[in-house]
Amino acid sequence: MDELQDIASEVLSVIERVTAGVDFPENAFNHLALRLAMAQKNANPILAAFWKEVGPQRWKSWRDIPALTVEAFKHWDMTSIPAALRTHVFYSSGTSGQQRSRHWHHEASLQLYRAALKPWFARHVLPQADAEASRKWLMVSLTPPPVLAPHSSLVEMMATAMESWGLPQSVFLGQTNSAGDWVLDLPKTSAALQSLAQQGQPVVLMGTAFNFVHWLDFLNGQGARIPLPPGSCLMETGGYKGRSRAVPPAELHANLCRTLALHPNAIVREYGMCELSSQAYDGTALSGTASPRQFCFPPWVRFRVLSPENGMDCPPGVPGLLCVYDLANVWSVLAIQTADLAVAEESGFALIGRAASVESRGCSLMVTE
Repeated sequence: MDELQDIASEVLSVIERVTAGVDFPENAFNHLALRLAMAQKNANPILAAFWKEVGPQRWKSWRDIPALTVEAFKHWDMTSIPAALRTHVFYSSGTSGQQRSRHWHHEASLQLYRAALKPWFARHVLPQADAEASRKWLMVSLTPPPVLAPHSSLVEMMATAMESWGLPQSVFLGQTNSAGDWVLDLPKTSAALQSLAQQGQPVVLMGTAFNFVHWLDFLNGQGARIPLPPGSCLMETGGYKGRSRAVPPAELHANLCRTLALHPNAIVREYGMCELSSQAYDGTALSGTASPRQFCFPPWVRFRVLSPENGMDCPPGVPGLLCVYDLANVWSVLAIQTADLAVAEESGFALIGRAASVESRGCSLMVTE
């Protein structure tokens, strides 16, 4: 077994132990992160060149590992998987003409991706009391299905969740047009969800922010409401980066609550990127308070908020660039500097927006206005 495969097995073991309630202490994270960084340096000459360029590599802490800017994924194949073994790729979303990031996978890396997403999804999106039970849910996604969007990590995440917890009538309601943009047939979507809601079973509704904006515009224009059964919840993801129509999350969520008869604490936001293998959520559906909230990654992930001026950690309350250290990114890059601005909070972070001069991207951009 090679070093990266051996580390992947350890990460899978960590995920299983954490899911079972076992602590994953800081020193254990640090040991595995340093080991993974060295293995990635040995397997990826582009990454090795970057780290050589930025300075000494006598790292003693995961915090010492320089984070690679996410823009690098647009220009190079940032992967340790040999070209002949690559079986799948996730692309970042973007507008026409933009260069997109590439996150290459093979069977083992996809297995790890799915293993990493499932427990954190269950804990935050599915009602907590039932997350560990064998209960199935009526799950509805406003995105296209995997067969129409095979290179979307978000769609892969939703498909994995549906396969694990979805009832047979769970469904993807989105489609794609001839340009590959994500579209919704708004009357059909409304009729389908109305029919599913009348079954009386709680619904787990998932979609991008712009999915919901477009759909709500249609429903509100019709004066229509689709009350979801008690116990239903909603996962919203994606931002409004650079779009002409941006709706603040609080306004969007208030509209969703009015139109779908949801309690504010039934809505959870997800933060993810095609370059990562793990996701963050800003709360747990149907538990706790609706606000204020902060995004939290699973224990096999760390984050920092760095000043774009000096690369140092920002003081509490000061926005900076979000950097993510994801142990599940075994065959790509452990430490990634995103283009998202965030503020570090007590145990998580708040998203502020997109750093200036960064191309618009995000799964919401796949939705045609």
